[in-house]
Amino acid sequence: MYIQAVTLFGEMFRSITEHGVTGRALQRGLWQFDAVNPRQFADNKLGYIDDRPFGGGPGMIMMAEPLQAAIHAAKSQQNGRVIYLSPQGAPLTHRKAAELAKLDGLILVCGRYEGIDERLLTSSIDEEISIGDFVVSGGELPAMMLMDAVLRLIPGVLGDADSAGQDSFANGLLDCPHYTRPIEFQGMAVPAVLRSGNHALIAEWRLEQALRRTLLRRPDLLAERELTPEESRLLRKIRQEERDIPS
Repeated sequence: MYIQAVTLFGEMFRSITEHGVTGRALQRGLWQFDAVNPRQFADNKLGYIDDRPFGGGPGMIMMAEPLQAAIHAAKSQQNGRVIYLSPQGAPLTHRKAAELAKLDGLILVCGRYEGIDERLLTSSIDEEISIGDFVVSGGELPAMMLMDAVLRLIPGVLGDADSAGQDSFANGLLDCPHYTRPIEFQGMAVPAVLRSGNHALIAEWRLEQALRRTLLRRPDLLAERELTPEESRLLRKIRQEERDIPS
């Protein structure tokens, strides 16, 4: 996969290109990265790429022309999907990350200031994606979160190929609890079933815990899920146990 970021701060992306599993995957050639700075396409000596908004108001707006030129420069290297990181976009989900991981390339447009000229959104952006209902100072951090979510789904990026498939949301549920050594920590012990060596019981326990956690924390995920017979049985058990707990 070839990822390009249209950004004023390309150096910020070193955290994902030089560190962790994504950095190692880049070194191994599993993906490529380039940053394109729209300042190099500014039509003024000082490299300004922002101006005051028509109609007045606070802040500055990124101009359409230098951004469009930067996107065109990126597209001259690849025909990737152009994504603008925006709080007004569709939420980034595991399903969306899996969809993007199947593509050959992405061009991530990182806004700054009060946003970008609306005409650029109309003419040059394929889709807008949000990482949550909040605002940050620029699109670089959201772009890196999107990149990490996508790249870890590319074969070979993670050390264990099964890791991504067991994450929260990968199968529509939150992940189950996990434990490692020591067996006891601050008076809390690792559940006996995980030390039993009975893989069938362990698998059932993990599924039950994932369902329990999803029911308590994200019931909306269960409302959208087509349950298997085993999941339906375990959910009935969980709901009965919850009703039996004294209030």
